[in-house]
Amino acid sequence: MSPSVPLQEMIRAIRSARTQCEERGVIQRECAAIRAQFRQADNGGRSHNLAKLLYVHMLGYPAHFGQMECVRMIASPRYSEKRVGYLGAMMLLDEKQDASLLITNSIKNDLSHSNQYVQSLALCTLACMGSAEMCRDLAPEIDRLLRASNSYIKKKAALCAVHIVRKVHDLGELFAPAARSLLSEKNHGVLHGAVVLIIELCERNPETLERFRKTVPDLVQIMKGLVLSGYSPEHDVAGISDPFLQVRILRLLRILGRNNEGASDAMNDLLAQVATNTDSTKTVGNAVLYETVLTVLDIKSESGLRVLAVNILGRFLLNNDRNIRYIAMTSLQKIVGTDHNAVQRHRGTIVDCLKDQDASVKRRALELSLALVSASNIRSMMKELLLFLSSCPPELRAHAASGIFNAAERYAPSQRWHIDTILHVLTTAGGDVRDETVPNLIQLITNASELHCYTVHKLYRALLTDISQQSLVQVACWCIGEYGDLLLRGECQETEPVQVTEDDVLDALETVLQSHMSSPATRGFALTATMKLSTRITDNVDRIRSIVSIYGSCIDVELQQRAVEYNALFKKYDHMRAAVLERMPVIEKNSPGHTNGESTGDTIKEIQTAKIKQGEPLLPQQPANQVCDLLDLLGGSEETLQPSPAASSAAPGLPVNTASTAGGDLLDLLGGLEPAPLAPAPTVPVYEKDGVTLTLSCEKQSETSLTVTLTAFNSTDSDISSFTLQAAVPKSVQLHMKAPSGDSLPARGTAKVTQMVVLNNPNKVNLKMRIRISYTSRGSAFQDTVQIDSFPGLNAAGH
Repeated sequence: MSPSVPLQEMIRAIRSARTQCEERGVIQRECAAIRAQFRQADNGGRSHNLAKLLYVHMLGYPAHFGQMECVRMIASPRYSEKRVGYLGAMMLLDEKQDASLLITNSIKNDLSHSNQYVQSLALCTLACMGSAEMCRDLAPEIDRLLRASNSYIKKKAALCAVHIVRKVHDLGELFAPAARSLLSEKNHGVLHGAVVLIIELCERNPETLERFRKTVPDLVQIMKGLVLSGYSPEHDVAGISDPFLQVRILRLLRILGRNNEGASDAMNDLLAQVATNTDSTKTVGNAVLYETVLTVLDIKSESGLRVLAVNILGRFLLNNDRNIRYIAMTSLQKIVGTDHNAVQRHRGTIVDCLKDQDASVKRRALELSLALVSASNIRSMMKELLLFLSSCPPELRAHAASGIFNAAERYAPSQRWHIDTILHVLTTAGGDVRDETVPNLIQLITNASELHCYTVHKLYRALLTDISQQSLVQVACWCIGEYGDLLLRGECQETEPVQVTEDDVLDALETVLQSHMSSPATRGFALTATMKLSTRITDNVDRIRSIVSIYGSCIDVELQQRAVEYNALFKKYDHMRAAVLERMPVIEKNSPGHTNGESTGDTIKEIQTAKIKQGEPLLPQQPANQVCDLLDLLGGSEETLQPSPAASSAAPGLPVNTASTAGGDLLDLLGGLEPAPLAPAPTVPVYEKDGVTLTLSCEKQSETSLTVTLTAFNSTDSDISSFTLQAAVPKSVQLHMKAPSGDSLPARGTAKVTQMVVLNNPNKVNLKMRIRISYTSRGSAFQDTVQIDSFPGLNAAGH
């Protein structure tokens, strides 16, 4: 290929290359020829060569050596060279390049050029890549052009002023008078540029916002002219007169009317007119209607107008376009808290969207359906949600289950209905629920004393049907261990009587113990249930003793330790076995914010001791991360020791203080362990922004191990969803994040989310941790990071 081939020939040669290597060879030869011609003093084909270089740049190959040629061509008096030079500057230069400063003087000269197209080139270039220094130098020229008589130049100057305001906020005051005067223009291009400029000015300066509120009547008149105008070929798009300008004006009206009753009243009639007169059969009309809805919902509008806006969103839900359905549900999600009754009218349509094939639409429909649950519709909505749970995608099951638990907790019409609903979720999606679900359900069952017989029968049948759902199996084992005597009686008024023998119950528990699907925690529940049955049955105590003794040599340390201790109860402490394994008392809730599936209280209290003698001091509260450990010999005796989740070095269920001498002797199993109360770890705030607060507390487990508890609060007026925390530490530090207590933060700090992080620092390096905070509020996603350099309550030398 000849070095001086035209652009079209070079493109043809590059496209005909059969391999990447051949293509690089063609481009390298052409770039070498372009460099050689750039070095020539008299080069008549400069624009031709620069155009070829720009094409090479578009393919991703280096073209930086053409930057100075762009500067020279911009200074050329010929329009053809100046045009290619400005194009090259916009593509090859940016504000970080020193060469960009060299064209400042050329741009200034061209802004005063007599040819409007040369002025346009300079304005476009400045708006594209102007640095802060260039903007400061050329801002007076732009202000002068905003007052020019040429509409073409004023349109370009307005958009250039937008770029300058974004780069240098202080220059906004310079353009405010000119922007105000542009609203009297008839040219739609100038009006569009003026509205965009005013939006930028109002969003950055509250004083400017107050000043431009006086322009609301002018904007209303412009908008009315667009809505009521007849057919105009120049501006018509699918029957709508200049929808782009309409959308921009509505957006500006939303900013001006926010938190201002006077401005809102001035635009109410206009918004009602736009909402009723705009054709919703075309995408263009839907765009204008959607912007109208957002404006109505954001300003202080009348109640009737808000209902009209919600009804428009309801019509969007019936649209065949999934994108329109998605934005409708996103908008309804934002207002469901303030306009709950208006949104409720479209509940049937929203529930139908749960069957949509699109995953995004389905997720939005789920969130909105959960928000619409109330005391009056809890039964019908829960029926739909449970039906959805049985067929929803795996990635939505955890969210759906958590939402159903929250709704059932708040609006359950009866305890039996509440228990049945949770059991239905555990049967359908037991592997996707949070760890807190098990202790919360156990607490609910314990408090419903009149339903103990009904619950244990139902759970026993569920256990025989399916042992793959670990959460369901754990609750079933716990109930069988506590209320096995009710199961064996077979007298239940709430359900059909079923005759269950002792062997049947033990066979079911042995199946759980031997199943490969059972986790170590589930086996622990089953082993403890088997042990508790030794005081509730009479004929099969020897079989229970043999089952327990088998696990005395189990490879799982936790299970082996429990079996050894249970064997000791059978042998050395058999006289205490009945007292130790008696039925647990009613469990009291810790806080009103405590919910199934999510812990929203301060901490989750562990089950209290079976009996506390008068004068006996209360033991310190058990750590929250042991809430799932219900395998206690005394059914939940409290202690301060915190065992490792993998392999405890102390029996989690042994009592640390009893009223009798024999109870004290029981501590000999652990060599007389006497744990002392620990002082509470100090809590310090590490992040406070936009109403979200994150606090941190630390607990040192050993010389190299540390447990960090992160607690998040929401003090804003809107709920926060999809709340997640991610942590990063130095490479030599090992990090393990446990499951969070939830992923939603209700408004005004009514609940919180806790996240426990275990750090192992074997090399004892200087400990640092970076936290990434992600959440969704009012339909918008937020993300921020915070670095933690110090950890309260720790010895710096140890970490």
